[in-house]
Amino acid sequence: MKIRKLVAATAAFAALAVTGLASPAEAQSGPTLADILDAQGGGTDRNWYDFDILAAGVDVAGLSDALDDPSADLTVFIPNDRAFQVLVADLYGWWYLFADEATILNKVAELEASAPGTLQTVILYHVVPGEITSDVALSVPRGTELTTLQGGTIKVFPFGRTALLVDQDRNDLDPWLVRSKLDIQASNGVAHGISLVLRPSNL
Repeated sequence: MKIRKLVAATAAFAALAVTGLASPAEAQSGPTLADILDAQGGGTDRNWYDFDILAAGVDVAGLSDALDDPSADLTVFIPNDRAFQVLVADLYGWWYLFADEATILNKVAELEASAPGTLQTVILYHVVPGEITSDVALSVPRGTELTTLQGGTIKVFPFGRTALLVDQDRNDLDPWLVRSKLDIQASNGVAHGISLVLRPSNL
C-alpha cells in the first residue's frame, strides 16, 4: 500500500529526522497505534477529551494500515475531540463551538469531500518517525525541530512539565502536550495527546 511504503521509506532516515531525540523501539507485542484509536469505538459521544474524531479521520484518510504496521516505529501527536471542534469553528464559524461531536465529525468529513487528501495531509503532519517519549520531548533544547511524515516540520518548546508544539500556521494558537495523555504506549510506537490540531500550513 502507498502509505505503508511511505512509512518504510521514512524509517530509513528516521535517525536524521529526530537526531538526539529517540532510540529505536524494541519489538513488542500488544496493540498497535491503530488498535488504540480503534478502541475509541468509532462513534461519537459527549466526552470531548477522547479521540473519536481522530479515529474516524484516520479511517477516512486511509491511514489505518500505516498506523497498524507492526514494523513501524512512530510517534503520533493525537488531538482530542475538542481540538477538532476548535478547528472546525475556526474554519466555518464560531457557532460550531456549541455543536455536538457528530456535527463536528460531519464537518470534518465535508472538508475531506471538498478537498480530497486534506485529512491525509493533516494527519501525517501529526506523525513523526522514531519513538519520542515525553521525558525526551520535555528535555530537548527549545526550538528543536521534528520532521513529520507529511514532510513539514514541528518545533518543540519545553515549558516545565509540558511542551508547546509550534506548527506552520503563524496566525493561530499552537497546541500543548496534554499531561494526562502522554506516553500512550503501542507495539509500534507511542502517542501523546495534544490540545489543538497541528496545522501544516496557514489554514
